[in-house]
Amino acid sequence: MTERIAVVPGDGIGQEVVPAAVEVLEAVEAANADVDFEFVEADAGDAVADATGVPLPDATYDTVAAADATLFGAAGETAADVILPLREAVGSFVNVRPARAYPGVDAVRPETDVVFLRENTEGVYAGHENRLSEDLSTLTRVVTSSASRQLAEFACEFVDDDRGPDHGDGFTVVHKSNVMRETDGRFLEAVHDVADDHGVDADEELMDAFATKLPMNPSQYGVVVTPNLAGDVLSDLAAGLVGGLGLLPSANIGEENALFEPVHGTAPDIAGDGVANPAAAVLSAAMLLEYLGHDAAGQQVRDAVEAVLADGPRTPDLGGDASTAAVSQAIVEHL
Repeated sequence: MTERIAVVPGDGIGQEVVPAAVEVLEAVEAANADVDFEFVEADAGDAVADATGVPLPDATYDTVAAADATLFGAAGETAADVILPLREAVGSFVNVRPARAYPGVDAVRPETDVVFLRENTEGVYAGHENRLSEDLSTLTRVVTSSASRQLAEFACEFVDDDRGPDHGDGFTVVHKSNVMRETDGRFLEAVHDVADDHGVDADEELMDAFATKLPMNPSQYGVVVTPNLAGDVLSDLAAGLVGGLGLLPSANIGEENALFEPVHGTAPDIAGDGVANPAAAVLSAAMLLEYLGHDAAGQQVRDAVEAVLADGPRTPDLGGDASTAAVSQAIVEHL
């Protein structure tokens, strides 16, 4: 069966790393009889906004909503106007962000192997901001028991399926309910209720304490369940332990659709230079393969990326001098 993949490169280095990831997916398709993709490219981001006045055209939204999965690059100043609606288009309720160190990469903490499961629809990213006067602006934080429970259900299935790091059968809930008693208190209560129903161990950590403990001893954490903003910030902290944002993929998972994107942004300082690290985008493509049920092919891609990270060539962010094209070609050759 042909599976339709929407491809939205976006802005900056998205225009370089997403084509590299598509090249890898095409190599997988050529080598696996059970993989048959139709790639449909669509536009979004700053350049589209400059040309049309709209950063996310309706046609792009509809293409993503109708696809079996989407590979997205990055958006610049219009990021909130692009990625938030695209996550809505796939019905995403959880953002999966693995952060692990790889052999051959100069990592601050080479023992790091953590997966963040981040709530993807609520919190301060729900978009309820108001400018009430020249002196006062407000931001409303939204937390529902239903969204928190949905995230917790996914987390329980995630650890039960052994998709996370080898840190036992439970997860850590990171929160700030000692201050945000009503919102994070609701989140924490809902997650614990679901974990108890599933018989899953769920310990907890205050987010500021977690931010201290993670760099000191990352091996004490495996699967981490967080509200929206905390997951965004703390996963970037973890990126600093493993060699940078160029190594972090992510998946926005919905009930029947999903969108995959590298965690890094547009990197305007190197955009167009052809030296962006494609690893995060290619690892996002590996997650896409696994989401569609091509587990063996996803692991093949991950193995190929790890081999290239270990042996080279490497892009400048990892101390090398290779181009994006040279690294993606090396990954294809390993496949």
